[in-house]
Amino acid sequence: MMIPLVLMSVSCTEEPDDKPATQDTLVRSQGVYVLNEGVFNGNNASVTRFTFEDSLVSADIFMQQNGRGLGDTGSDLAIYGSKLYAVVNVSSQVEVMDASTGKSLKQIPLFNETVARQPRKIAFHGKHAFVCCFDGTVAVIDTTTLTVVTDIVAGPNPDGIAVAGGKVWVSNSGGLNFPDYNNTLSVIDPVSLTEERQVTAGVNPYVMAPDSYGDLYLIARGNYSDIPGRLMVLDAVSGEVKHTFETFEALNFSIAGDTAYVYNYNWFTGTSTILMINVKDETLITPSFITDGSEVKTVYGIAADPVSKLVYVADVMDFTGTGKIHVFNNRGERQFTFNAGINPAVFAFLNRTITVTP
Repeated sequence: MMIPLVLMSVSCTEEPDDKPATQDTLVRSQGVYVLNEGVFNGNNASVTRFTFEDSLVSADIFMQQNGRGLGDTGSDLAIYGSKLYAVVNVSSQVEVMDASTGKSLKQIPLFNETVARQPRKIAFHGKHAFVCCFDGTVAVIDTTTLTVVTDIVAGPNPDGIAVAGGKVWVSNSGGLNFPDYNNTLSVIDPVSLTEERQVTAGVNPYVMAPDSYGDLYLIARGNYSDIPGRLMVLDAVSGEVKHTFETFEALNFSIAGDTAYVYNYNWFTGTSTILMINVKDETLITPSFITDGSEVKTVYGIAADPVSKLVYVADVMDFTGTGKIHVFNNRGERQFTFNAGINPAVFAFLNRTITVTP
């Protein structure tokens, strides 16, 4: 049974020194980057770019711009300010690129002497990027100098990270302790760069994302047996579990506005489901997001663009060949499809601010 390594979806976030938008500016979607995980130990992770203006698909923009491969097993992708960050797990590095071109700015290796720290996910606060690593630490990177300024000790095998309530939250999966997974989240102060405390959540905590109502949504993957994967809602200040959705299993999700798009892939039956949750009142909108009969074979990632309102669904097909990206409107009607690389999983939206005449 193959377990997905990473499925986190993210959008463009501004660095603190960027100018805020005024009433005479609009933000429009310029394009989207897709991180293709590749095959584990295949050294074939890649980045695909789709641009809206000309509907141009660049199958491997990183190779095209840099003349080399991205590395082994992509695990996360995010835009922060003018930079695009790719976390490459087995190669144990963060690749930093120019977000407009995909040109490499710097490779940041993450090793403990010669031992790979296995970075998983990335999140941002102020002038720092926080990268959780499977060795039980969080690497803190200065986003200006692109250097590691410190490492923070977290819990066992961190596998997710998010910023909510002014803190950095890290999910301690305990993934190497099967079947005795961990069930804690580390709460990190982004100013002192220290772990303040740990709170208890679901078994085998994974991806997280905040909503706009002071909550932190979390997927707890369970033990792949008698404890199913669940979507949970936590208070983003106290860490208290406020609600658990018990009627469906969940692998990953993406929040845009008041809607969470949640999916699950059943590894035993080979079937995928996508549903919609209202995060304002924590209710199920519909158990079936796709309304036009479009088929997605193997859902492996999802991201909702808050600007265009389009929902991107990654379909890895058979896990070995070219994957596809199916793009739906928010009514679940397919708009178009384009090819990506092997095992597409993570999205980062490139949005641009334009000045308009009022």
